[in-house]
Amino acid sequence: MEAPQSTDPQLDWLRNTYRRGVPQLTARAVLVGMALGCVMCLSNLYVFFKTGWSMGVTITAGILAFSLFRGLQALRIVREPLGTLENNALTTVASGAGYMTGGGNMAAYGALLMMIVTHQGLQRPATAPMILWFAVIAALGVFAAIPIKRQLINREALAFPTGTATAETLETLHGGSAGAGAAKARALAIAAGGAAALTWFREAKLAWMPFNIPAKIPLGFTIAGRKAAEWTLELKSEVVLLGAGALMSFRTAWSLLLGSVLTYGVLAPSLFEEGVIKEVSYKKIVEWTVWPGASMLVASGLASFLFDWRSVVRSFSGLARIFGRGSAEKDPLDEVECPAWWFPAGFLVLAPIVVFLMGYLFQIPWWAGAIAVPLAVVMGFIAARVTGDTDVTPTKALGPVTQGIFGALTPGNLAGNIMSANVTGGIGLHAADLLTTLKTGWLLGGNPRVQFYAQLFGVAAGAALIVPAFNLLIPDPAVLGSDEWPAPGCLVWAGVSEIFVNGFGALGPAARVGIALGALLGLALALLEKLAPKAVKPYVPSPSGLGIAMVIPGSNGIAMFLGGAFAELLRRKWRTLEGLIVPVASGLIAGESLMGVAVIALKVSGALPM
Repeated sequence: MEAPQSTDPQLDWLRNTYRRGVPQLTARAVLVGMALGCVMCLSNLYVFFKTGWSMGVTITAGILAFSLFRGLQALRIVREPLGTLENNALTTVASGAGYMTGGGNMAAYGALLMMIVTHQGLQRPATAPMILWFAVIAALGVFAAIPIKRQLINREALAFPTGTATAETLETLHGGSAGAGAAKARALAIAAGGAAALTWFREAKLAWMPFNIPAKIPLGFTIAGRKAAEWTLELKSEVVLLGAGALMSFRTAWSLLLGSVLTYGVLAPSLFEEGVIKEVSYKKIVEWTVWPGASMLVASGLASFLFDWRSVVRSFSGLARIFGRGSAEKDPLDEVECPAWWFPAGFLVLAPIVVFLMGYLFQIPWWAGAIAVPLAVVMGFIAARVTGDTDVTPTKALGPVTQGIFGALTPGNLAGNIMSANVTGGIGLHAADLLTTLKTGWLLGGNPRVQFYAQLFGVAAGAALIVPAFNLLIPDPAVLGSDEWPAPGCLVWAGVSEIFVNGFGALGPAARVGIALGALLGLALALLEKLAPKAVKPYVPSPSGLGIAMVIPGSNGIAMFLGGAFAELLRRKWRTLEGLIVPVASGLIAGESLMGVAVIALKVSGALPM
């Protein structure tokens, strides 16, 4: 007589999916994961200050690791192939490092340095304390994920789409046909090599080179009697923008193009004619357009977040279940999960360090810091649930909420307002990031406790790298917000802090009108996105695309649209090639960004002319 099947999905997972005794967090997985994570951290840093987006890490890291070990096997340097769960652990390490650029970390840090340039009395924090700052915030996010994981993944089985897609990719690479995995690896390598070569011939500018690739290609028309390039409408040879566009939805890509044309082809010329903008240049245009752009992003983010009120309600009910009486019940997965007491223990150790650093670095009173950390943990749980439902971590919504709270608690403290929101963003992002990789492990039968350790290895590597890498890439923060380094995330973050700290009255009348119009448009688009019939939704402009288009050069919006349009063409006309979109786009991003960083390092060292 057969034993009855369990109705507990956790027990079913433990009996049927969990893979005991399979190598996972090996020494080579940790070392290669940290190396790949640092490479992708550099790449994401470059991309973030160019586009405002942080690119996904897990799928690219999985493909890179697979191809690397295949090559090492062919050369007989390693004997054992990289296993699926070993690659999952490696990918978790890489993700922990690579996402140190996200969650408001670099947006907040860049905004802080921009404020230091323009506001007297603000001091630039030293490198070592900032490394500790980012490491402790990320680690708190990792510990916060411990109780959240059991609720959202084990019990509620939320989708976490990127985590699910990564699991499918790793299964294809390691368990499917060898040809499919090799094709993806080859596509990524070819794209990266081509992008690196193009970047070298564009940026190195050595006399012996047979040719130099121009950075910009002008368009042959005029607007208001001036060349289109003067309004930033031109073509760029930065393929990192094409790759970024290919990885986003086509709706966001065409919204970027629409926003770029309206901002720089219609709005900016009108504002110049009316005398609101005094000079036709990217920096002067964006000094005004940042206000409607930022308000559109914040309003649409908050509206979308509140429209999903069920997730918010479920978040708080989930918190009650985690910390209520039911949490004392025996969990069938205790043998593989992180012990529940690790979360409060980690909080008790790390929270005082965060509070101390908030006061030491940013003059935030200890009592305000003591409010910020538990608030950030609650926000982290909400962010994790929204990520599980939608695959979008709502930093655009949660960051301004924190900025508003601390604008009231500590008025006039600009640095404190920016970096208190960084606590919320950092904890929320790293909790959501670990949960995304834990979803991959859950589907593949990996050990959750092993992935917790893996994430901490990645966080340590990324935190050690991120501030020195920023200092190399952006030695003078005055370039942030320029055509070369648009840094739209920093512009938005700084603008929101200026409003909350100094009040709307400190702004000029034109800026106040821009903020009101941007907020209304953001709310309207978010409402239309929510209520429109399914067939109509693809034609509703994305408020994120329009908002970002107002704070990046028009040329960037054009390039990202071209990347998105080409990817959409492949999806519709050549579906057999659709699986190569992510590897090729990731290769373009990795090749250009890493060669760009290398060229900057060579110029700083004197090996190349400035």
